[in-house]
Amino acid sequence: MNAFDVWVSIVLLVVSTLITRSGFFLFGHAVKLPPKLQHALGYAPAAAMAAIVLPDLVTTGGAIDINWANPKLLAGIGGGVFFLATRHLLGTIVAGMALFTVLRLAL
Repeated sequence: MNAFDVWVSIVLLVVSTLITRSGFFLFGHAVKLPPKLQHALGYAPAAAMAAIVLPDLVTTGGAIDINWANPKLLAGIGGGVFFLATRHLLGTIVAGMALFTVLRLAL
């Protein structure tokens, strides 16, 4: 690929991203989503985060590692319990990372 092809690709990707992401802003008043769909879309960020984080917690070196010697999994469980008890997001991050560090050094 030469430089022209790269720039054309970048411009086309920018245009396609703008079109797909601005659709609701431009036509949002004309499109009304059903209440059940709006409610379901509220869970999309949590589902996306779980899909990103969970595979990292249960794998080590590309293989599934679900046991009591996996410090990432134990720290994730500990962070989840901390969040359920306190509902404090920043505290959950700090507690999870502290627990991970202690477990990583201990195991």
